[in-house]
Amino acid sequence: MTSARVVITGLGAVSPLGLTAAELWSGLTAGRCGIARIKAFDPTGLPCELAGEVPPYRVQDHVPKVLRKAAKLMCRDIELSVIAAKEAVASSGLITKGVDPEKANVDPTRFAINIGAGMISCDLEELGPATAASVTDGRFDLRKWGKDGMRQITPLWLLKYLPNMLACHIGIIHDIQGPSNTITCAEASAHLAIGEAAQIIARGSADIALAGGAEAKVNMMIMVRQNLLKRVVMNRNDTPESACRPFDVDAAGAVFGEGGGVLVLESLDHAQARDARILAEIAGIGQSHSIHTPYAEMEPEGTGIRIAVEKAMADAGIGPEDLDLILPHGTGVPHDDLAEARALEAALGPAVRRIPVWPTKSLLSTTGAAAGALDIIAAVKAMNERLIPPARNFTKPASGCDLSILTQSRGGRIRHALCCSHTFGGQTAAVVLKSIDGGAGR
Repeated sequence: MTSARVVITGLGAVSPLGLTAAELWSGLTAGRCGIARIKAFDPTGLPCELAGEVPPYRVQDHVPKVLRKAAKLMCRDIELSVIAAKEAVASSGLITKGVDPEKANVDPTRFAINIGAGMISCDLEELGPATAASVTDGRFDLRKWGKDGMRQITPLWLLKYLPNMLACHIGIIHDIQGPSNTITCAEASAHLAIGEAAQIIARGSADIALAGGAEAKVNMMIMVRQNLLKRVVMNRNDTPESACRPFDVDAAGAVFGEGGGVLVLESLDHAQARDARILAEIAGIGQSHSIHTPYAEMEPEGTGIRIAVEKAMADAGIGPEDLDLILPHGTGVPHDDLAEARALEAALGPAVRRIPVWPTKSLLSTTGAAAGALDIIAAVKAMNERLIPPARNFTKPASGCDLSILTQSRGGRIRHALCCSHTFGGQTAAVVLKSIDGGAGR
């Protein structure tokens, strides 16, 4: 069976830089930082009081009127994914049932969905009263929880916090009846979801897919955990815009945040048949898993990233000399950034010193399951605008980092771009994008 070529025809992004893909791109090109002191709750007392938060929104404005009651069962992660998906569909020119039921031009049975999600933490406002009602003599009492605590929680409570509910809500809104899956592999989730969606189309099981990821990590429980694990930057609460410094000699940790990114993928034949605007092609996919015993940090040589990158490059049928852009994972955690730099050098050889590297988390923060999708959207924008913005907060490379981090904007054609990600659990993923240059669609 001949595999179908898979292309990108729509983009949707919700990020600390704005509620659209256009705002994401304009913020990145302007070097505008979306990191600030946490507003969602009072962070006083935490070593890191910073996060990348999405601007205010009303999710009801992004859901069809007949389905707005469903917003009551959406946690913030779901809301972010729904908003991003709406923009992605609109920008692609597709008309789904969620856009206009009378003019829908999509066969729902040939429409797939793959969304990356985090392990969603519940809101303390909902869980707190139930927990308080379950205390006996200052200790949590499981018997009292069953008798009194659970009565404080709505029976539908769990439906707000299941990771698969992101894809479920999007699927219901847009009447997606094809293959559906949810990937919960932390920061690698979006790349893995996009890769699987591309494979679904390539093998002929669908013509169109929505793929990406979303996560809201600006949650008290998540932030406390990251602070306890000492993954966060703790010395820049007064200078949030300079806090996250991937690959820089002064890097001191990550800043966590929230976001959502969704792409519309189509087979090339399907996109051409409807005269769609083709933005880029999914040329190669790679993934790996390599466990390092100290769970809170990557293995020193970044073996998993190296394997994923090598697989993606081989799948795309290209060599290092064909790459014109790398969007690394780059969180600002010194040990992990060095491991990733070593992995890229091992996979790409001497060419890695020539290829422009553009880390985005200094502007966007680490957005969990959304991170890979936001990076791919940024890469697609760079390809189409023929512009690579400079990295923020990079002045001098950390010892051992031989990557070519951009400090000034660079214009020109981008033939292929590499995006990669990793997790503390050892999952790694890489995606190679190929420029279309207008030759495959309008």
